[in-house]
Amino acid sequence: MIRLLSSYTSGTTGAPKGSELTHFNMFLNAYYACHQIMKMSVSDIVLVTLPLFHSFGQTCLMNASVLGGATMTMVPRFETQKVLQVIARDKVTIITMVPTMYFFLLNTNDGATQNFEQVRLAVSGGSALPEDTHRRFQERYGITILEGYGLSETSPVASFTQEGEDVRVGSIGKPIWGVEMRIKRDDGSFGNVNDVGEIIIRGHNVMKQYLNRPQATRDAIIAGWFHTGDVGYFDEDGFFYIVDRKKDIIIRGGMNIYPREIEEVLYAHPKVLETSVVGVPDPARGEEVMAFVSPIDGETIIPEELVEYLQQRIAKYKLPKKIEIMKELPKGPTGKILKRELKVIAAGKKTNP
Repeated sequence: MIRLLSSYTSGTTGAPKGSELTHFNMFLNAYYACHQIMKMSVSDIVLVTLPLFHSFGQTCLMNASVLGGATMTMVPRFETQKVLQVIARDKVTIITMVPTMYFFLLNTNDGATQNFEQVRLAVSGGSALPEDTHRRFQERYGITILEGYGLSETSPVASFTQEGEDVRVGSIGKPIWGVEMRIKRDDGSFGNVNDVGEIIIRGHNVMKQYLNRPQATRDAIIAGWFHTGDVGYFDEDGFFYIVDRKKDIIIRGGMNIYPREIEEVLYAHPKVLETSVVGVPDPARGEEVMAFVSPIDGETIIPEELVEYLQQRIAKYKLPKKIEIMKELPKGPTGKILKRELKVIAAGKKTNP
């Protein structure tokens, strides 16, 4: 009898679902994370800031560290100064975080570059890492963040940029051993190099089913391929890139707008700490664009300066019709920004004509 574990999705765009993972799913993913991605050993000190009930923290930190005999130093709640202190105090060698945590490390007033002298590996996952964050972290700390990709339904790791490989900023790497990733076009055919479509996955990491959700399972797993709901493409060398979540694409007057493209531009603004872009229902155009932004501590942002900034960098039809400044954006327990909550807020606010 196959024993099952149920890991719940983050619910960033909708209600969380239970992903039924087998012990084999979990073991092989943790084994690969330990021995191939992070190359853990008994000499490693691993910083644990991610919740261990979530597949990212459970597989890539807890289970992988146990398999490799590494030491875990745990911070119950992410606090920038506390994390910096622990990295220095315990001579941490591996840090594994979600992008939000890297944002905060970059935007602290404490340079503390010496805290990272022992760090040999920095890993990002859970959500897309902005290119600006990737570059700034390299410049400030001399560490190249390696980005991977996966979901609760894939145990979670599906692709990764291996240490020693050519690091392509913005890429989620290549599929891990035993896993296939393809691009599915709208017409159902497989995409070729640079074709944009939905990322689909099959392999040893794919869940058995959603817990008590047979229709959701049938919708997600078709002919053996798990449909991620993420839109992306791959280059001539097989490196994959995320464009956006399929559910998050904004269709304004028949034109597709990818929120991540606007978010990437906003993250490069020197005063912006966090941002998220969502679609707002509009009777004339179907949807309009709304951006939520939180400033770096000590900075003040007004929407007009962001509009002017964006006008110089993106097409006019992609410009947000409303920019809401918030002290902090809503997040789930793993640190992901919750777009579903922002959409509720956006639905109660009218965009400019």
